[in-house]
Amino acid sequence: MKKRKKHNGAAYFLLIVIGAVITFPFVWMIFACFKTNGEILGSTKLLPSRFSFDAFKKGWNGVGNITFATYFKNTFLLVIPTVVLTVMSCSFVAFGFARFRFPGKKMFFALMISTLMLPNSVIIIPRYLIFNKLGLLNSYWPFYLPALFACFPFFIFMIIQFMRGIPRELDEAAYIDGCSSLGLYVKILLPLMKPALFSAGLFQFMWTWNDFFNTLIYISSVKKFPVSLGLRASLDTAAQVQWDKVMAMSLISILPLIVMFFAAQKYFVEGISTTGLKG
Repeated sequence: MKKRKKHNGAAYFLLIVIGAVITFPFVWMIFACFKTNGEILGSTKLLPSRFSFDAFKKGWNGVGNITFATYFKNTFLLVIPTVVLTVMSCSFVAFGFARFRFPGKKMFFALMISTLMLPNSVIIIPRYLIFNKLGLLNSYWPFYLPALFACFPFFIFMIIQFMRGIPRELDEAAYIDGCSSLGLYVKILLPLMKPALFSAGLFQFMWTWNDFFNTLIYISSVKKFPVSLGLRASLDTAAQVQWDKVMAMSLISILPLIVMFFAAQKYFVEGISTTGLKG
């Protein structure tokens, strides 16, 4: 018992040290929001000499006549429809692969999984040319359309693995009661897939919210910039970067992600832990 307690104590101590190292940049950023630009660049102290909220007030004004309120509104207009369409389309495609037999099913499934190995740098140019031909550049449709047509095989595979853990006896009972395939999907499987759907939605929310490269490629108008491009634009407005403003707006920009994670933590952990189990 004593050896076990010693091992547990050493493990907890190691986890605390690792956690402190990992969270230190985030803690430093929080305190940097309350410092002046000169203090950030000229002092190594963690705590500010005087707590000030000027960085939040001035940073919120953004660039020119566009404030961060516009950037946040644009981000939600980009992220929320993308997440909703991703969850709807990927769960529907996963339902077809997991519950139906059709010619070429294994071939199509293997083809879908193989697209996971395609890096974004390979498909970015063909996608750009397609959206350019369709006249959809400088809009959010290059994000909406892939979500609408389930172009995210990772989420499809994750939901399929979760759905395989749902007993097929429920399907048979639903069909006996006169339920259609669509009714089975909507009334029976969707409520049971809630953990997997929350996990997919949370992943997509974080990835789309933090996406810088694709938004930089497809969106050119400053009025349509999301937060990620708004933060970058604030670095180009002056010869000397006002890091106190940048840190303050960076902190505000990650707050929705933190709130979303803790709000959906229960379903997220359950979805990740049960994905891959077969009933």
